[in-house]
Amino acid sequence: MESLRIYNTLARDKQTFVPLQDGVVRMYVCGMTVYDYCHIGHARVMVVFDIVQRWLRVLGYNVTYVQNITDIDDKIIRRAVENGETIKSLTERFIQAMHEDAEALGVQRPDLEPRATEFIPQMLSMIDRLEANGFAYQAADGDVNYAVRKFANYGRLSGKSLEDLRAGERVAANDAKQDPLDFVLWKQSKPGEPADTGWDSKYGRGRPGWHIECSAMGCTLLGEHFDIHGGGQDLQFPHHENELAQSEAATGQTFVNYWMHNGYVQIDNEKMSKSLGNFFTIREVLAQYDAEVVRFFIARAHYRSPLNYSDAHLDDARSALTRLYTALKDVNADSAPLDWNEAYAQRFHDAMNDDFNTPVAIAVLFELVSEVNRTRDAALARQLRGLANVIGFLGREPRVFLQEATGSMKEGGLEVAQIEAKIAARVAAKQAKNYAEADRIRAELLEAGVALEDKPGGLTEWRRV
Repeated sequence: MESLRIYNTLARDKQTFVPLQDGVVRMYVCGMTVYDYCHIGHARVMVVFDIVQRWLRVLGYNVTYVQNITDIDDKIIRRAVENGETIKSLTERFIQAMHEDAEALGVQRPDLEPRATEFIPQMLSMIDRLEANGFAYQAADGDVNYAVRKFANYGRLSGKSLEDLRAGERVAANDAKQDPLDFVLWKQSKPGEPADTGWDSKYGRGRPGWHIECSAMGCTLLGEHFDIHGGGQDLQFPHHENELAQSEAATGQTFVNYWMHNGYVQIDNEKMSKSLGNFFTIREVLAQYDAEVVRFFIARAHYRSPLNYSDAHLDDARSALTRLYTALKDVNADSAPLDWNEAYAQRFHDAMNDDFNTPVAIAVLFELVSEVNRTRDAALARQLRGLANVIGFLGREPRVFLQEATGSMKEGGLEVAQIEAKIAARVAAKQAKNYAEADRIRAELLEAGVALEDKPGGLTEWRRV
Protein backbone atom coordinates (compact mmCIF):
# COMPACT_ATOMS: atom_id res chain seq x y z
CA MET A 1 0.00 0.00 0.00
CA GLU A 2 1.15 3.52 -0.77
CA SER A 3 2.47 5.88 1.90
CA LEU A 4 0.46 8.98 2.74
CA ARG A 5 0.91 11.98 0.45
CA ILE A 6 -0.44 15.42 1.36
CA TYR A 7 -0.83 18.49 -0.82
CA ASN A 8 1.33 21.07 0.91
CA THR A 9 0.14 24.59 0.12
CA LEU A 10 3.62 25.92 0.90
CA ALA A 11 5.24 23.60 -1.69
CA ARG A 12 2.35 23.82 -4.21
CA ASP A 13 2.64 20.06 -4.58
CA LYS A 14 1.77 16.69 -3.06
CA GLN A 15 4.52 15.49 -0.76
CA THR A 16 5.14 12.22 1.03
CA PHE A 17 4.20 12.76 4.65
CA VAL A 18 7.10 12.34 7.04
CA PRO A 19 6.28 13.31 10.64
CA LEU A 20 8.82 15.12 12.76
CA GLN A 21 8.68 12.25 15.25
CA ASP A 22 8.15 8.63 14.18
CA GLY A 23 4.60 7.50 14.82
CA VAL A 24 3.47 10.91 16.13
CA VAL A 25 1.47 13.65 14.38
CA ARG A 26 0.87 17.11 15.82
CA MET A 27 -1.87 19.00 13.94
CA TYR A 28 -3.39 22.44 14.47
CA VAL A 29 -6.54 23.60 12.69
CA CYS A 30 -7.98 27.10 12.93
CA GLY A 31 -11.40 26.90 14.54
CA MET A 32 -14.36 29.22 14.90
CA THR A 33 -14.82 32.80 16.01
CA VAL A 34 -17.78 32.32 18.31
CA TYR A 35 -20.17 35.26 17.93
CA ASP A 36 -22.88 33.54 15.87
CA TYR A 37 -24.07 30.12 14.74
CA CYS A 38 -21.72 28.14 12.51
CA HIS A 39 -22.54 28.07 8.80
CA ILE A 40 -22.09 25.34 6.22
CA GLY A 41 -18.61 26.65 5.37
CA HIS A 42 -17.62 25.96 8.97
CA ALA A 43 -19.21 22.51 8.63
CA ARG A 44 -16.81 21.77 5.79
CA VAL A 45 -13.76 22.64 7.92
CA MET A 46 -15.11 20.50 10.75
CA VAL A 47 -15.80 17.45 8.57
CA VAL A 48 -12.67 17.71 6.39
CA PHE A 49 -10.23 17.79 9.27
CA ASP A 50 -12.25 15.26 11.24
CA ILE A 51 -11.70 12.85 8.36
CA VAL A 52 -8.00 13.81 8.20
CA GLN A 53 -7.44 13.07 11.89
CA ARG A 54 -9.46 9.84 11.66
CA TRP A 55 -7.32 8.62 8.78
CA LEU A 56 -4.06 9.53 10.51
CA ARG A 57 -5.17 7.38 13.44
CA VAL A 58 -6.10 4.51 11.11
CA LEU A 59 -2.52 4.67 9.81
CA GLY A 60 -1.36 4.10 13.37
CA TYR A 61 -0.18 7.58 14.27
CA ASN A 62 -0.47 8.94 17.79
CA VAL A 63 -2.28 12.17 16.89
CA THR A 64 -2.61 15.34 18.91
CA TYR A 65 -5.32 17.32 17.17
CA VAL A 66 -5.71 20.92 18.30
CA GLN A 67 -8.55 23.13 17.09
CA ASN A 68 -8.74 26.55 18.70
CA ILE A 69 -11.68 28.74 19.61
CA THR A 70 -11.38 32.49 19.03
CA ASP A 71 -13.35 33.94 21.94
CA ILE A 72 -12.06 37.53 21.82
CA ASP A 73 -12.36 39.55 18.63
CA ASP A 74 -13.83 42.81 17.33
CA LYS A 75 -16.93 41.01 16.00
CA ILE A 76 -17.47 39.33 19.35
CA ILE A 77 -17.15 42.63 21.21
CA ARG A 78 -19.52 44.37 18.80
CA ARG A 79 -22.15 41.61 19.10
CA ALA A 80 -21.92 41.47 22.90
CA VAL A 81 -22.37 45.25 23.15
CA GLU A 82 -25.34 45.11 20.76
CA ASN A 83 -26.90 42.35 22.88
CA GLY A 84 -26.11 44.05 26.17
CA GLU A 85 -24.38 40.93 27.48
CA THR A 86 -20.91 39.96 28.63
CA ILE A 87 -18.30 38.49 26.30
CA LYS A 88 -18.33 35.30 28.37
CA SER A 89 -22.10 34.91 28.11
CA LEU A 90 -22.06 35.38 24.33
CA THR A 91 -19.12 33.09 23.62
CA GLU A 92 -20.27 30.30 25.94
CA ARG A 93 -23.64 30.19 24.20
CA PHE A 94 -22.14 29.89 20.73
CA ILE A 95 -19.43 27.44 21.82
CA GLN A 96 -22.20 25.16 23.07
CA ALA A 97 -24.07 25.59 19.78
CA MET A 98 -20.87 24.81 17.83
CA HIS A 99 -20.36 21.61 19.82
CA GLU A 100 -23.95 20.55 19.18
CA ASP A 101 -23.57 21.15 15.44
CA ALA A 102 -20.25 19.28 15.28
CA GLU A 103 -21.62 16.32 17.23
CA ALA A 104 -24.65 16.11 14.93
CA LEU A 105 -22.29 15.95 11.93
CA GLY A 106 -20.37 13.04 13.47
CA VAL A 107 -17.31 15.18 14.13
CA GLN A 108 -15.13 13.84 16.91
CA ARG A 109 -14.04 16.39 19.51
CA PRO A 110 -10.43 17.59 19.00
CA ASP A 111 -7.89 16.36 21.55
CA LEU A 112 -7.35 19.96 22.66
CA GLU A 113 -9.68 22.92 22.15
CA PRO A 114 -7.86 25.98 23.49
CA ARG A 115 -9.63 29.30 23.88
CA ALA A 116 -7.72 32.44 23.00
CA THR A 117 -8.57 34.14 26.29
CA GLU A 118 -6.77 31.35 28.18
CA PHE A 119 -3.44 32.06 26.43
CA ILE A 120 -2.95 35.82 26.84
CA PRO A 121 0.37 35.43 28.76
CA GLN A 122 1.78 33.20 26.00
CA MET A 123 0.72 35.73 23.37
CA LEU A 124 2.39 38.57 25.23
CA SER A 125 5.53 36.46 25.64
CA MET A 126 5.67 35.87 21.88
CA ILE A 127 5.17 39.60 21.22
CA ASP A 128 8.06 40.31 23.61
CA ARG A 129 10.27 37.93 21.62
CA LEU A 130 9.28 39.58 18.36
CA GLU A 131 10.10 43.00 19.77
CA ALA A 132 13.46 41.75 21.06
CA ASN A 133 14.22 40.25 17.63
CA GLY A 134 13.41 43.52 15.86
CA PHE A 135 10.15 42.42 14.22
CA ALA A 136 7.66 44.32 16.39
CA TYR A 137 7.24 47.94 17.42
CA GLN A 138 4.76 49.92 19.46
CA ALA A 139 3.20 52.71 17.41
CA ALA A 140 2.11 56.13 18.58
CA ASP A 141 -1.51 54.97 18.94
CA GLY A 142 -0.43 52.29 21.44
CA ASP A 143 -0.89 49.30 19.14
CA VAL A 144 1.99 46.86 18.79
CA ASN A 145 2.53 45.96 15.12
CA TYR A 146 4.53 43.38 13.21
CA ALA A 147 7.02 44.86 10.73
CA VAL A 148 6.25 42.80 7.64
CA ARG A 149 9.20 44.03 5.56
CA LYS A 150 11.65 42.82 8.20
CA PHE A 151 10.68 39.20 7.42
CA ALA A 152 12.55 38.15 4.29
CA ASN A 153 10.17 35.43 3.07
CA TYR A 154 6.83 37.13 3.68
CA GLY A 155 4.29 36.01 1.07
CA ARG A 156 5.70 32.58 0.29
CA LEU A 157 2.69 30.67 1.67
CA SER A 158 0.12 32.65 -0.30
CA GLY A 159 2.34 33.28 -3.32
CA LYS A 160 1.93 37.04 -2.95
CA SER A 161 4.89 39.37 -3.32
CA LEU A 162 5.36 42.48 -1.20
CA GLU A 163 5.21 44.53 -4.39
CA ASP A 164 1.81 43.06 -5.29
CA LEU A 165 0.54 43.66 -1.79
CA ARG A 166 1.93 47.19 -1.68
CA ALA A 167 0.48 48.18 -5.06
CA GLY A 168 -2.13 50.89 -4.59
CA GLU A 169 -1.42 51.27 -0.86
CA ARG A 170 -0.77 54.72 0.56
CA VAL A 171 0.32 55.57 4.09
CA ALA A 172 -2.23 57.99 5.50
CA ALA A 173 -0.87 61.01 7.31
CA ASN A 174 -2.37 59.87 10.60
CA ASP A 175 -1.46 56.21 10.17
CA ALA A 176 0.65 55.10 13.10
CA LYS A 177 1.96 52.07 11.24
CA GLN A 178 5.42 52.22 9.71
CA ASP A 179 4.04 50.42 6.66
CA PRO A 180 0.42 49.76 5.59
CA LEU A 181 1.23 46.04 5.33
CA ASP A 182 2.16 45.81 9.00
CA PHE A 183 -0.42 43.97 11.09
CA VAL A 184 -1.42 44.34 14.70
CA LEU A 185 -0.12 42.05 17.43
CA TRP A 186 -1.61 43.88 20.41
CA LYS A 187 -4.53 46.32 20.18
CA GLN A 188 -4.67 49.19 22.62
CA SER A 189 -7.99 49.31 24.49
CA LYS A 190 -10.23 52.16 23.41
CA PRO A 191 -12.21 54.42 25.76
CA GLY A 192 -15.67 53.05 26.48
CA GLU A 193 -14.87 49.43 25.60
CA PRO A 194 -16.27 46.84 28.05
CA ALA A 195 -13.94 45.96 30.94
CA ASP A 196 -13.91 42.26 29.98
CA THR A 197 -12.32 42.99 26.60
CA GLY A 198 -8.85 44.01 27.82
CA TRP A 199 -5.82 42.71 29.68
CA ASP A 200 -3.00 44.61 31.35
CA SER A 201 0.45 44.41 29.78
CA LYS A 202 3.67 46.34 29.55
CA TYR A 203 2.28 47.76 26.28
CA GLY A 204 -0.76 49.08 28.10
CA ARG A 205 -4.22 47.62 28.52
CA GLY A 206 -5.39 45.89 25.36
CA ARG A 207 -6.16 42.63 23.64
CA PRO A 208 -4.36 40.38 21.17
CA GLY A 209 -4.59 40.62 17.40
CA TRP A 210 -6.17 37.63 15.68
CA HIS A 211 -3.01 36.21 14.12
CA ILE A 212 -0.90 36.09 17.28
CA GLU A 213 -3.59 34.02 18.99
CA CYS A 214 -3.07 30.96 16.80
CA SER A 215 0.72 31.23 16.79
CA ALA A 216 0.84 31.30 20.58
CA MET A 217 -1.66 28.48 21.06
CA GLY A 218 -0.04 26.28 18.39
CA CYS A 219 3.50 26.75 19.68
CA THR A 220 2.47 26.29 23.31
CA LEU A 221 0.48 23.09 22.78
CA LEU A 222 2.35 21.44 19.90
CA GLY A 223 5.83 22.92 20.06
CA GLU A 224 7.46 25.67 18.02
CA HIS A 225 7.82 23.32 15.04
CA PHE A 226 4.98 20.89 14.29
CA ASP A 227 3.65 18.72 11.48
CA ILE A 228 0.35 19.97 10.03
CA HIS A 229 -1.52 23.27 10.09
CA GLY A 230 -4.95 23.37 8.47
CA GLY A 231 -7.90 25.62 7.81
CA GLY A 232 -10.13 27.04 5.14
CA GLN A 233 -8.73 28.46 1.92
CA ASP A 234 -9.85 31.92 3.01
CA LEU A 235 -7.31 31.78 5.87
CA GLN A 236 -4.30 31.21 3.62
CA PHE A 237 -3.91 34.99 3.39
CA PRO A 238 -3.56 36.96 5.51
CA HIS A 239 -4.10 34.80 8.60
CA HIS A 240 -1.81 31.86 7.91
CA GLU A 241 0.74 34.01 6.10
CA ASN A 242 0.95 36.21 9.19
CA GLU A 243 1.05 33.25 11.54
CA LEU A 244 3.99 31.80 9.65
CA ALA A 245 5.87 35.12 9.57
CA GLN A 246 5.48 35.98 13.24
CA SER A 247 6.10 32.42 14.50
CA GLU A 248 9.33 31.97 12.55
CA ALA A 249 10.49 35.48 13.40
CA ALA A 250 9.92 34.76 17.10
CA THR A 251 11.47 31.29 17.25
CA GLY A 252 14.05 31.38 14.47
CA GLN A 253 12.93 28.00 13.14
CA THR A 254 10.43 26.42 10.75
CA PHE A 255 6.89 26.74 12.08
CA VAL A 256 4.96 24.04 10.19
CA ASN A 257 5.97 21.34 7.70
CA TYR A 258 2.64 20.77 5.89
CA TRP A 259 -0.01 23.44 5.30
CA MET A 260 -3.47 22.15 4.32
CA HIS A 261 -6.39 24.27 3.05
CA ASN A 262 -9.89 23.11 2.19
CA GLY A 263 -11.74 24.78 -0.68
CA TYR A 264 -14.61 27.23 -0.49
CA VAL A 265 -18.28 26.38 -0.23
CA GLN A 266 -20.01 28.14 -3.11
CA ILE A 267 -23.56 29.13 -3.95
CA ASP A 268 -24.18 29.90 -7.62
CA ASN A 269 -20.39 29.83 -8.10
CA GLU A 270 -19.91 32.57 -5.50
CA LYS A 271 -18.08 31.99 -2.22
CA MET A 272 -20.47 31.53 0.68
CA SER A 273 -19.84 34.22 3.28
CA LYS A 274 -21.62 36.29 5.88
CA SER A 275 -20.48 39.49 4.18
CA LEU A 276 -22.30 38.48 0.98
CA GLY A 277 -25.36 37.37 2.91
CA ASN A 278 -25.53 34.08 1.00
CA PHE A 279 -24.79 31.69 3.84
CA PHE A 280 -26.84 29.02 5.60
CA THR A 281 -26.24 28.03 9.18
CA ILE A 282 -25.62 24.38 9.95
CA ARG A 283 -28.84 24.44 11.99
CA GLU A 284 -30.88 25.67 9.06
CA VAL A 285 -29.52 22.89 6.86
CA LEU A 286 -30.02 20.20 9.52
CA ALA A 287 -33.66 21.24 9.82
CA GLN A 288 -34.08 20.03 6.25
CA TYR A 289 -31.55 17.21 5.91
CA ASP A 290 -30.25 14.34 7.99
CA ALA A 291 -26.86 15.25 9.46
CA GLU A 292 -25.16 12.19 7.98
CA VAL A 293 -26.44 13.26 4.56
CA VAL A 294 -24.81 16.67 5.05
CA ARG A 295 -21.54 15.00 6.09
CA PHE A 296 -21.76 12.75 3.01
CA PHE A 297 -22.39 15.75 0.76
CA ILE A 298 -19.18 17.33 2.08
CA ALA A 299 -17.09 14.16 1.83
CA ARG A 300 -18.11 13.40 -1.78
CA ALA A 301 -16.04 16.37 -2.98
CA HIS A 302 -12.26 16.42 -2.64
CA TYR A 303 -11.39 18.70 0.25
CA ARG A 304 -9.35 21.08 -1.93
CA SER A 305 -12.09 21.47 -4.56
CA PRO A 306 -14.89 24.04 -4.45
CA LEU A 307 -18.07 22.60 -2.94
CA ASN A 308 -21.25 23.79 -4.64
CA TYR A 309 -24.11 23.97 -2.19
CA SER A 310 -27.66 23.36 -3.41
CA ASP A 311 -30.75 21.41 -2.39
CA ALA A 312 -30.31 19.31 -5.53
CA HIS A 313 -26.82 18.25 -4.46
CA LEU A 314 -28.02 17.43 -0.96
CA ASP A 315 -30.95 15.44 -2.37
CA ASP A 316 -28.47 13.52 -4.50
CA ALA A 317 -26.27 12.89 -1.46
CA ARG A 318 -29.29 11.52 0.39
CA SER A 319 -30.10 9.16 -2.48
CA ALA A 320 -26.49 7.97 -2.61
CA LEU A 321 -26.27 7.38 1.14
CA THR A 322 -29.60 5.55 0.96
CA ARG A 323 -28.00 3.14 -1.53
CA LEU A 324 -25.23 2.36 0.96
CA TYR A 325 -27.64 1.70 3.81
CA THR A 326 -30.02 -0.28 1.61
CA ALA A 327 -27.21 -2.66 0.63
CA LEU A 328 -26.72 -3.52 4.32
CA LYS A 329 -30.42 -3.80 5.14
CA ASP A 330 -30.87 -7.47 4.24
CA VAL A 331 -27.32 -8.76 4.78
CA ASN A 332 -25.95 -9.49 8.22
CA ALA A 333 -22.36 -8.30 8.13
CA ASP A 334 -20.05 -10.77 9.85
CA SER A 335 -18.35 -9.73 13.08
CA ALA A 336 -14.74 -10.16 11.96
CA PRO A 337 -12.46 -7.10 12.03
CA LEU A 338 -12.00 -5.01 8.89
CA ASP A 339 -9.57 -6.80 6.57
CA TRP A 340 -7.12 -4.25 5.14
CA ASN A 341 -5.55 -6.90 2.87
CA GLU A 342 -8.81 -7.39 0.97
CA ALA A 343 -8.81 -5.85 -2.54
CA TYR A 344 -11.51 -3.21 -1.98
CA ALA A 345 -9.91 -2.16 1.31
CA GLN A 346 -6.52 -1.78 -0.35
CA ARG A 347 -7.99 0.50 -3.01
CA PHE A 348 -9.83 2.51 -0.35
CA HIS A 349 -6.57 2.76 1.62
CA ASP A 350 -4.64 3.94 -1.44
CA ALA A 351 -7.29 6.58 -2.23
CA MET A 352 -7.18 7.99 1.29
CA ASN A 353 -3.37 7.97 1.22
CA ASP A 354 -3.51 10.07 -1.95
CA ASP A 355 -4.15 13.40 -0.21
CA PHE A 356 -7.29 12.13 1.56
CA ASN A 357 -9.12 11.48 -1.71
CA THR A 358 -12.59 10.80 -0.31
CA PRO A 359 -14.38 10.89 -3.71
CA VAL A 360 -12.32 7.91 -4.91
CA ALA A 361 -12.66 6.16 -1.55
CA ILE A 362 -16.45 6.59 -1.69
CA ALA A 363 -16.46 5.27 -5.27
CA VAL A 364 -14.88 2.10 -3.87
CA LEU A 365 -17.75 1.87 -1.38
CA PHE A 366 -20.25 1.94 -4.24
CA GLU A 367 -18.40 -0.85 -6.02
CA LEU A 368 -18.73 -2.83 -2.81
CA VAL A 369 -22.45 -2.01 -2.73
CA SER A 370 -22.87 -3.60 -6.17
CA GLU A 371 -21.07 -6.73 -5.00
CA VAL A 372 -23.03 -6.94 -1.75
CA ASN A 373 -26.31 -6.55 -3.66
CA ARG A 374 -25.24 -9.25 -6.12
CA THR A 375 -23.75 -11.81 -3.73
CA ARG A 376 -25.34 -11.07 -0.31
CA ASP A 377 -21.91 -11.92 1.06
CA ALA A 378 -21.55 -11.23 4.80
CA ALA A 379 -17.79 -10.62 4.58
CA LEU A 380 -18.24 -7.99 1.88
CA ALA A 381 -21.02 -6.35 3.90
CA ARG A 382 -18.60 -6.18 6.82
CA GLN A 383 -16.00 -4.54 4.58
CA LEU A 384 -18.57 -2.02 3.34
CA ARG A 385 -19.67 -1.04 6.83
CA GLY A 386 -16.12 -1.06 8.22
CA LEU A 387 -14.61 1.10 5.49
CA ALA A 388 -17.50 3.57 5.67
CA ASN A 389 -17.13 3.74 9.46
CA VAL A 390 -13.49 4.77 9.03
CA ILE A 391 -14.60 8.12 7.59
CA GLY A 392 -17.70 8.47 9.73
CA PHE A 393 -20.55 6.78 7.82
CA LEU A 394 -22.98 3.85 8.16
CA GLY A 395 -22.91 3.97 11.94
CA ARG A 396 -26.67 3.43 12.32
CA GLU A 397 -28.84 0.39 11.91
CA PRO A 398 -29.99 0.62 8.25
CA ARG A 399 -33.71 0.68 8.96
CA VAL A 400 -33.26 3.56 11.41
CA PHE A 401 -31.69 5.67 8.67
CA LEU A 402 -34.14 4.56 5.97
CA GLN A 403 -37.18 5.38 8.12
CA GLU A 404 -35.87 8.66 9.53
CA ALA A 405 -38.08 11.67 8.81
CA THR A 406 -36.20 14.89 8.10
CA GLY A 407 -37.03 18.30 6.68
CA SER A 408 -40.12 18.33 4.52
CA MET A 409 -40.87 14.75 5.62
CA LYS A 410 -41.62 16.17 9.07
CA GLU A 411 -43.87 18.88 7.65
CA GLY A 412 -47.11 17.11 6.91
CA GLY A 413 -45.34 13.76 6.57
CA LEU A 414 -46.80 10.60 8.03
CA GLU A 415 -45.87 9.46 11.51
CA VAL A 416 -44.58 5.91 12.01
CA ALA A 417 -47.86 4.82 13.61
CA GLN A 418 -49.83 6.19 10.64
CA ILE A 419 -47.58 4.35 8.18
CA GLU A 420 -47.88 1.08 10.06
CA ALA A 421 -51.67 1.44 10.25
CA LYS A 422 -51.86 1.90 6.49
CA ILE A 423 -49.57 -1.10 5.94
CA ALA A 424 -51.85 -3.18 8.18
CA ALA A 425 -54.88 -2.01 6.18
CA ARG A 426 -53.09 -3.02 2.97
CA VAL A 427 -52.31 -6.47 4.38
CA ALA A 428 -55.97 -6.87 5.31
CA ALA A 429 -57.03 -5.78 1.81
CA LYS A 430 -54.69 -8.33 0.21
CA GLN A 431 -56.00 -11.09 2.48
CA ALA A 432 -59.51 -10.16 1.37
CA LYS A 433 -58.25 -10.32 -2.22
CA ASN A 434 -59.11 -6.64 -2.64
CA TYR A 435 -55.99 -5.99 -4.68
CA ALA A 436 -57.25 -2.67 -6.06
CA GLU A 437 -57.50 -1.31 -2.50
CA ALA A 438 -54.05 -2.72 -1.67
CA ASP A 439 -52.59 -0.99 -4.72
CA ARG A 440 -54.38 2.23 -3.79
CA ILE A 441 -52.83 2.22 -0.32
CA ARG A 442 -49.36 1.53 -1.76
CA ALA A 443 -49.78 4.46 -4.19
CA GLU A 444 -51.09 6.69 -1.38
CA LEU A 445 -48.06 5.91 0.77
CA LEU A 446 -45.68 6.52 -2.12
CA GLU A 447 -47.33 9.87 -2.73
CA ALA A 448 -46.65 10.64 0.94
CA GLY A 449 -42.96 9.75 0.50
CA VAL A 450 -43.05 6.18 1.78
CA ALA A 451 -41.97 3.24 -0.38
CA LEU A 452 -43.06 -0.32 0.43
CA GLU A 453 -41.15 -3.53 -0.18
CA ASP A 454 -42.94 -6.88 0.13
CA LYS A 455 -40.69 -9.56 1.61
CA PRO A 456 -41.09 -13.36 1.70
CA GLY A 457 -43.50 -14.63 4.31
CA GLY A 458 -45.92 -11.75 3.89
CA LEU A 459 -43.71 -9.20 5.67
CA THR A 460 -43.77 -5.61 4.35
CA GLU A 461 -40.92 -3.20 4.97
CA TRP A 462 -40.97 0.54 4.33
CA ARG A 463 -38.59 3.45 3.91
CA ARG A 464 -38.77 7.18 3.30
CA VAL A 465 -38.06 8.41 -0.22
